[in-house]
Amino acid sequence: MHYWAVTTQSVQVPSRPSCVRIAVFCADKNGVMNLTLHTPLSSVLTNSRRVHALKALGVVSVGDALTYYPFRVADPVPMLALRQAVAGNRMAFAAEVRDVRAIPMNARRGYRVQVAVDDAGYAQRRQSAPSTAILVFFSYKKHYIDWLLSRMRIGTRLVVSGEPSLFNGRLQFTHPDVLTVAYHDDAATQDAERSVFDVDTEEEGLRRVTRPRPVYHASSRISSDIIHETILDLLARLADSESMDERDAQNMSAGSSGEPEIMAMVMDDNTHPAATQLDSGRAWPQTSTAVPDILPEIVRTTAKLMHRYDAFWAIHDPQSVEQFKRGLHTLRYEEAFISQVAVVQMRQQDRQSRSYVCSSRVLLEEFIADLPFALTHGQREVIEDIVSDMGREYPMQRLLQGEVGSGKTVVALAAILQAVGSGYQAVLVAPTQVLAEQHMGTISRMVAGLSETEDGESVPVILLTGGMKLAARRKALAQVASGVPCIVVATHAAFSKSFQAPNLALTVIDEQHRFGVEQRSALRSQGERLPHTLVMTATPIPRSAAMTWFGNLDISWLTELPGGRKPIRTVVVHEEDSSTMVRMFSHIRKRIDAGERVYVVCPRIDEDDEGGDIASDGMSTPIGEEDDAQTRPEPHSVVGIRDRLEGLAQFQGVSFATLTGRDSDEDKQRIMADFSTGVTPILVATTVIEVGVDVPQASCIVIFDADRFGLAQLHQLRGRVGRGGTASWAFLISRIAQPGSLAEQRLDVVQGTLDGAEIAQADLQLRGAGDVLGDAQAGVKSSLKLLRVVQDADMIVGAHEFAEKLLDSHPEVLQEPELAGAVLDLMRGGESQLVSG
Repeated sequence: MHYWAVTTQSVQVPSRPSCVRIAVFCADKNGVMNLTLHTPLSSVLTNSRRVHALKALGVVSVGDALTYYPFRVADPVPMLALRQAVAGNRMAFAAEVRDVRAIPMNARRGYRVQVAVDDAGYAQRRQSAPSTAILVFFSYKKHYIDWLLSRMRIGTRLVVSGEPSLFNGRLQFTHPDVLTVAYHDDAATQDAERSVFDVDTEEEGLRRVTRPRPVYHASSRISSDIIHETILDLLARLADSESMDERDAQNMSAGSSGEPEIMAMVMDDNTHPAATQLDSGRAWPQTSTAVPDILPEIVRTTAKLMHRYDAFWAIHDPQSVEQFKRGLHTLRYEEAFISQVAVVQMRQQDRQSRSYVCSSRVLLEEFIADLPFALTHGQREVIEDIVSDMGREYPMQRLLQGEVGSGKTVVALAAILQAVGSGYQAVLVAPTQVLAEQHMGTISRMVAGLSETEDGESVPVILLTGGMKLAARRKALAQVASGVPCIVVATHAAFSKSFQAPNLALTVIDEQHRFGVEQRSALRSQGERLPHTLVMTATPIPRSAAMTWFGNLDISWLTELPGGRKPIRTVVVHEEDSSTMVRMFSHIRKRIDAGERVYVVCPRIDEDDEGGDIASDGMSTPIGEEDDAQTRPEPHSVVGIRDRLEGLAQFQGVSFATLTGRDSDEDKQRIMADFSTGVTPILVATTVIEVGVDVPQASCIVIFDADRFGLAQLHQLRGRVGRGGTASWAFLISRIAQPGSLAEQRLDVVQGTLDGAEIAQADLQLRGAGDVLGDAQAGVKSSLKLLRVVQDADMIVGAHEFAEKLLDSHPEVLQEPELAGAVLDLMRGGESQLVSG
């Protein structure tokens, strides 16, 4: 237990008159306490408003702050003379103060400070004609105005960075970033004035204000600039005492009587950035022991990486874009290496575990022989791999990735029968009750004609869902708990504590991304031995990414489509093209009259849904232009489109149904039954139909606001049609996919190919134009914040190979405390979903 003794002392900061540093002295019961990555911000920052604002962003410790990375870095600011200024384009320049005025604002309380400057000397050096400008600052705080006036004296040399505008015909900069420049040439005098001016030379000031500026996810309670200032201050405080600035050391010792102390910067969060200039032009402190390197020295040296502390400085205080990228690369590789050490160790642990040996092929061979169709070459190969895996004494860990409609269910059933035919139990877990019931019907039909198992019993198929009546649920649970060889088709109910399968030899997870890591792991502790695991996904993932995302799994791909499947014709339709829309609706009516079914998909349920997208229905990141949400049209809703289509002449006499995530399980079952039988041949739905819905009569799917869906999701939705051997169509409706736009390019990808891997690769290339840090999310607690599993696939592959070599040649390296702790934190934080199925 730690005991804290806290005292404070106010220390004026000479170079920043508006700021006061509060020395906070924190000590444990032995009188010694140093700032570490685990130190709570509440014990470092005395400004409670800032602490609470950071906490709302998920930043509660010093380590959280250092790993709260900017989502982008602003471009370097160009140095221009005032004559070269362009309104709205940020610039930097040097100038001299010619006039200063503080004017009370009559309309509202407060003051306006106007500083007239000219750039004569600077413009001459840039071979430009001199000019003038006005720097304008507003504030209702008298102490801030007094501080500004004390800095902006006539004759003071300034370095300014800001965005120019024109006001009453004059060039104006509102609240620019300003650094004051020492005007004495004598070196000894400069030392004396170092506490008065921000920089010693104009060149130094220009280097500072033109550097790339990190931009952070902020909130209404705390700005990006304040976040940046806080992080830099914490980084400086983490420096070893011998490398701290001499003045800070003197200030600290003056109030601490030699006791270790933590310095906290206390500033008014509402103070304008002009009053909060950081001395970030200083050289970085020497490496801090408070920020130990996670990567072993051999890894850092071989991969030519920066020390972790230096990498933090490079990201949060970059001197150049190249330096920023180098720090980013170091911390990304760190995350990649940590994740792959976890992969290697998990795979090694799996190989040391014991599972049920499933060696009998009798039931499996009979099943294959009785199939009314021939297996594809790919299906046969994958089945043989699975049979070989399940015949070993350690558990199979295999990922099966297959195109929509490639026959993954048949492969899964073959694996299930290998387990059941060997006298054990198998469970197939589906993400929805609708899909579980469909699997139940399909499997029951396919095993109905099979002979008895080794134990002389017929193959029982048991359904277990959360929507079952209590008596039926108890009966199913009791039958499974008896240990009898059986096939269990379940939803999330299989993850409950009441589900006990003592002889569980195989777990099949359908659409694995729909389940959490803990859920997928729950079935591994059913019996005395670990079950074999087969996870399936139809989500297209580039091969290199799959090999890293599921690094501890053996991976199989199904790329062939079974015989009889016809290609789906995909058409992109602009909604404002009324003639094409009319022809599309007429075509759909003909398909309905021919006895076929039609899906219509919308991104939200009804008009009252704020923001449009229904996350519970699996809405993915929009793929359209990164445009202003205020100018983007509101997304279509299920209710609105149903009402619109019912009023069209083409659909007179046709019954419609709607299906969303809000419907109960009973309603979903009834709605799907009516759709399948043709009672309601048009189903208007959200993306709840994305996975597993199998209606062979469905031949058309219309996806409104297709630009709001991810490419993988569009590919999945398209796979809902064409399952009955008839010609099929997918219509992608868009309102923003203008010629040459990114939205049009992405929709064209889906239109141009049915190959999921090709779609995934194109998606990767198109998304590469985003921010340098990718799609970072504010406030997300995660150990993996920079690593992009798809874009950084090559890096992860290299880290995986390096981790394997080290495990073989120097296993002790992977047990070093910092690395071992980081791996443990990764697994505890839930990121094992990147390394496990």
